Amino acid sequence: MKRIAIIGGGISGLAAAFALDERRRAGAPLEYVVYESSPRVGGVVRTEQVEGCVMEAGPDSFLAEKSWAADLCRTLGLGDQLISSNDRDRKTYILVRGRLVLIPDGLMFMVPTKLLPTVLSPLFSVKTKLRMAREWFRPPRAADRDESVASLVERHYGRELVDRLADPLLSGIYGGEASSLSVRAVLPRFAEMERTHGSLGRAMLAARKQMSETASQPARPLFASLKDGMQQLVDALLSRLPRSRLLINMPIDQLRAEAHGWRVSAGAKADSFDGVILATPTHSAAKLLSPCSAELANELGGIAYSSSITVGLGYGREVRQSLPPGFGFLVPASEGRHMLAATFVHNKFPRRAPEDRALLRCFIGGAHADQVWQLSDGELVGLVREDLEAILRLRAEPVFARVYKWKAAMAQYGVGHLDRLERIERLRRPLPNLALAGNGYRGIGVPDCIRSGSEAAMQVLTSLRLI
Repeated sequence: MKRIAIIGGGISGLAAAFALDERRRAGAPLEYVVYESSPRVGGVVRTEQVEGCVMEAGPDSFLAEKSWAADLCRTLGLGDQLISSNDRDRKTYILVRGRLVLIPDGLMFMVPTKLLPTVLSPLFSVKTKLRMAREWFRPPRAADRDESVASLVERHYGRELVDRLADPLLSGIYGGEASSLSVRAVLPRFAEMERTHGSLGRAMLAARKQMSETASQPARPLFASLKDGMQQLVDALLSRLPRSRLLINMPIDQLRAEAHGWRVSAGAKADSFDGVILATPTHSAAKLLSPCSAELANELGGIAYSSSITVGLGYGREVRQSLPPGFGFLVPASEGRHMLAATFVHNKFPRRAPEDRALLRCFIGGAHADQVWQLSDGELVGLVREDLEAILRLRAEPVFARVYKWKAAMAQYGVGHLDRLERIERLRRPLPNLALAGNGYRGIGVPDCIRSGSEAAMQVLTSLRLI
């Protein structure tokens, strides 16, 4: 009987546990234990039901084009619970000099593919529009090294597009700045498009044309979620795992490599395992692995993380009717606001709020989150309401408010991140039956974390010759 420890009960750790449990139920001679340091499993995936509204504390959805999350939902019997974003009503605004400006049609993740809407949009200056026109004639260019997203975007479109689009978009996803995030890790398609086409606009248009020619089904929605919230996924996973295998409130004190396995110490108890899956943030993995490999711990500890604060606000019918249509807005740093973004949840997905309720999710992240971290929930709600009044002229008192804080939860893929991952992999191999999982490696979204956990389970099973 082979024994495997999973350290970390977030979505990556639960996905790893589910993959192991499927093998166990199929007859593989193994048992596993999930160690979670906090009072609950699921990590940042958490949903509250508040006065008929579905309030997400963490991610509210996942990218539909990344199939790992939807596939797992279907495996768990949640296929009929999947819902799609209301893409017919999808509009997003950028705050520019204190007013909301609609992102023009044809702008595909900051790359303009339609001339007229871009030319007519007040989002960009004449100088930037002229650069967009010239960008179509850029020759192919193969980069010999990694660079920041800001560097690539500025080379193609100028600084204004970095400030007004690249930074706000990436802040909403990573809680970081375009100037510090790696193109090859965060936007590898951009690096490849520059290599093959030169112009990002021409490359994006060619890709869209190819997709429309080969597509046999209607286009997928941009986002997907679950009817009663993302917590449904966690609950479904828990229903399929033996509760005796889940140890909550159980922080790991020490992890020690032995001749053919591992010794895991938690509280007054120590146990031996043949394999270990570390499904924690990389800074936590670094602390645990420091006695085993200082060099590996140093590389893991070099991956930065940012914090985030989500403020959920519920309002009445009058506010719902007064808000602009669409999914919400992004706030460039140059606007001097605390918020990075706000989502009109009642518009983005069906079933998220009653017809007489408006549900807003407001985000503070990165350096802004660190600056206000010590404020009380009431003070944070006050800051967000100040921003909403200035941006939306929204003065109404919310019917309810919730604040969720996530400390050092969002991995920052800095320039050279993929090279760091190669070094981490080289340093991991000598350690017996060890796998790493989580959002610190090759994707921070829910589908990426599920894939990461499942692959880590397969890696340990393979090294233990159980498959």
